[in-house]
Amino acid sequence: MVREKAHVNLVIIGHVDSGKSTTTGHLVYKCGGVDQRKLEKFEKAAAQMGKSSFKFAWLLDKLKAERERGITIDISLLKFNTQKYSMTIIDAPGHRDFIKNMITGTSQADVALLVVSAAKGEYEAGVSRSGQTREHALLAYTLGVKQIIVCVNKMDTTEPPYSQKRFEEVARGVRVFLKKIGYDTNAVPFVPISGWLGENMITPTQKMPWYQGWKVRQRDGAACGKTLLEVLDSITPPVRTVNKPLRLPLQDVYKIGGVGTVPVGKIETGILKPGMTLMFSPAKLTAEVKSIEMHHQGLDAALPGYNVGFNLKNVSVKNLRRGDVAGNAQHDPPSDVRSFEAQVIILNHPGKIKTGYSPVLDCHTAHVTCRFAELKEKLDRRTGKKLEDNPPLLMSGDAATVTLVPIKPMCVESFFTYPPLGRFAARDLKQTVAVGVIKSVEKDQGSKASQRSQPSK
Repeated sequence: MVREKAHVNLVIIGHVDSGKSTTTGHLVYKCGGVDQRKLEKFEKAAAQMGKSSFKFAWLLDKLKAERERGITIDISLLKFNTQKYSMTIIDAPGHRDFIKNMITGTSQADVALLVVSAAKGEYEAGVSRSGQTREHALLAYTLGVKQIIVCVNKMDTTEPPYSQKRFEEVARGVRVFLKKIGYDTNAVPFVPISGWLGENMITPTQKMPWYQGWKVRQRDGAACGKTLLEVLDSITPPVRTVNKPLRLPLQDVYKIGGVGTVPVGKIETGILKPGMTLMFSPAKLTAEVKSIEMHHQGLDAALPGYNVGFNLKNVSVKNLRRGDVAGNAQHDPPSDVRSFEAQVIILNHPGKIKTGYSPVLDCHTAHVTCRFAELKEKLDRRTGKKLEDNPPLLMSGDAATVTLVPIKPMCVESFFTYPPLGRFAARDLKQTVAVGVIKSVEKDQGSKASQRSQPSK
């Protein structure tokens, strides 16, 4: 086990057409995520379709098409290795439902790679009011992705090509809004690249002699380098909480012939071992774990960050579903909540939000409609100071403390005890209308025992 590289989950964000797919495709291709046979197969197909200038983006789009047709992709395609880490790319870019996926995404991201186009007009479109560059960065921050890397892409299309002036202009603009959101910009590296030509991704570029390299100050010292790959190696590995009680939100539940019921999900906190008795909430079900496996290998213990499937004794597939949370029945088991208090930021809602508003909340893998039961106080977004009590309504850009009531049973936790189960986004009108974190939960009275035995922090 010692020689295993640390797992890091990377999410790639940015405005549409900033070159996310091409950049990702190139990284995956260069760092051995795609085997030669598949590439040849893609190249042949690409040539037949008249796209013989085999584009890296096509590699990902091919996968995306498979995904849309419901064929499960071999997820290893979206894995690649750097010197220090084994990276999993969550959510290959290009989803219309990007945001829902980012939150449910098989796993929460540890690091965000923000791709910004330096091409004329494209950067401006991305950071405009309606552009996604800002929204994605704000979401990443709200969802707890505290490390962000900025790639200034399409340097080959600036005027003149590889223009230092343009790179600095874009970097300056992005730095300003990242700072506004709350990122420490001293710790954010800015790397000029061309995802299409592969400039400065794996090897230092010759085309930008003016580029001195990126430097960042992190808690554990400074780091510097030139290429994108070096940046990925410089990130601080995420801390996984092993010593908290188990929380495992289910991604899916399968019935496998000859094996039985197999729920699948990512362990957020705690440890899962065969023989453990699990409690599922809100399904109100207990069951014993027979065996656990990850990537088709059996495990004796599964740790936080692992995406596992586990086999249960005597449970029918019908009784469990996506969004249920598993925990150790003996140690602070999960329970459904009657209501919860959350701090929310309204992002883009065309009207006014009053009590009774009921958007769909995406929290871990659950998607449940929740009602805004009480608007408690309006806050200053930057400082968190209280502006007014019981505001009559909320508009885009407001931050507030609100009480939410789920319309059907749902299991969530406070952000302070179990961070991954305490952040959410609210969706309505096909867009994200708000993001937030849960400050406290009122558990259902059926589980008094678990309330008394609050784990010591």
